[in-house]
Amino acid sequence: MHSLLPDAKELRVNQQLGRLTNKSADTLNQLLLILPDRIPAALWKSLPQGPRLKTLMARKKPGATLAIQFRLSNKRQTQVSVATCKPDASAFEQLEMGRQLVGAALAEKAGPLGICVAGFDAPSQATIAKNVLAAALAAGFSLPAYKKKPTPPSIGSLRLLGLDEKLDVDRIVAEAAGNNLARWLTSMPPNKLNAESYAALAKDLAAEHGWQFKRFATRELDKLGAGAFLAVAQGNEDDSASIVRLRYRPGSKSEKAALSLVGKGIIFDTGGTNLKPFQSMLDMHGDMQGSAVALGTLLAMTKMKLPIAVDCWLALTENRTGPSAYKSQDVVTAANGKTIQTIHTDAEGRMALADTLVLASRDEPGMIIDYATLTGTCISAITKRYSGVFTNRPGWHPRLKRNGQACGERVWPFPIGDEFLEALKSPVADLMQCSPNGAGDHILAASFLGEFVENDIPWVHVDLSSGNHKGGLGHIPTEITGFGVRYTMALILDECLHEATS
Repeated sequence: MHSLLPDAKELRVNQQLGRLTNKSADTLNQLLLILPDRIPAALWKSLPQGPRLKTLMARKKPGATLAIQFRLSNKRQTQVSVATCKPDASAFEQLEMGRQLVGAALAEKAGPLGICVAGFDAPSQATIAKNVLAAALAAGFSLPAYKKKPTPPSIGSLRLLGLDEKLDVDRIVAEAAGNNLARWLTSMPPNKLNAESYAALAKDLAAEHGWQFKRFATRELDKLGAGAFLAVAQGNEDDSASIVRLRYRPGSKSEKAALSLVGKGIIFDTGGTNLKPFQSMLDMHGDMQGSAVALGTLLAMTKMKLPIAVDCWLALTENRTGPSAYKSQDVVTAANGKTIQTIHTDAEGRMALADTLVLASRDEPGMIIDYATLTGTCISAITKRYSGVFTNRPGWHPRLKRNGQACGERVWPFPIGDEFLEALKSPVADLMQCSPNGAGDHILAASFLGEFVENDIPWVHVDLSSGNHKGGLGHIPTEITGFGVRYTMALILDECLHEATS
């Protein structure tokens, strides 16, 4: 395993069928108990210390996610955290409940943590239990820390209790592994995870998981005419920049990809010649989150052994300032021959993605999804609670939005197309990199990227405006959310969007 990858073991999930008993509760340090908002009288009799629980629940504050906390009178003094949930609560509401419930339980030393969903029909029980489990798997994963004293684990083990039937949690576990990897990489300091070590890490992951690995270094990219990517990379003090391609082929190695994942991997973004101010630059080690989400999604699909051929492209470079850095009014030529008049060097993400999309397109995948922390205007438009989605298949807008509502990673579709390219007309090149006035830049950026998707390949661009959210979001407890892994898995497994032809 690469030294920069997490060495913590993934939490195992044990399941216990039948009614939650005193005996099973006695083995836990923490018990998360989720009950219906309208609790049937018979349910109290079936729960450990049910009459006491009923009395305490009468004191709960209306509308509070965490209804009550109390301790069972057993040897472990098991702490019980109780929440109520409406059977028709949305996926996002269930994930938020899970995050808050798990967070309330983790103030103590790690130990066995149990999850019990009681009083619901079997389908509702399964859905709620999986969403709370997703929150526990996210909370149980530690992000990079470089303190003298190691960070202790927050959860010792996980148990699903009181189940009517055993649940298939393989997908939840795989999505958690992908999301945890995305958050881990995004959290890493830029002197640890640089463009060179990131490519080496991807190579080691490829060897571990049986992916094909190819690194396009700057010399090869120059031969391919990838002038947009190289314009961003030329300000680096070394020659570490590259575009990495990973291939997952569960069938024939020569099979074309049904899906290509493309990620913006700007390891650190100073803004370039148009230098960012301090507050805007402070967390720019996370400007590679799009690449981390692409890589995490590939890992999740691999762990599930999905029978889908997938390519994953990572555009890895820094955006530096200095005497060699690109500047406003430079004219560069992208890999598809289109010329670009650069306007603002802090719009580097679309430059790096442009050539990567060209290369991904030329392999003729069935569909392309790209991920990028691309524009501040997307945050201004929809806040950090949603991410923006854009596509060259406008008929997909309802499906993209519905998928977000169903999986709990919510998105909002925006239009793109020729009418918006009017704002990117250039007097000296085929198009401008961005508009000088900045209005609607999320739409203009996506319209710009669409010019580099070849062969009319179906394409979705995800502007990760919810890649960071203070206090966490949905089931994720950290500010870095890793948004996109769960969303993409739902697109593939539930919407089957990679099989769509129009």
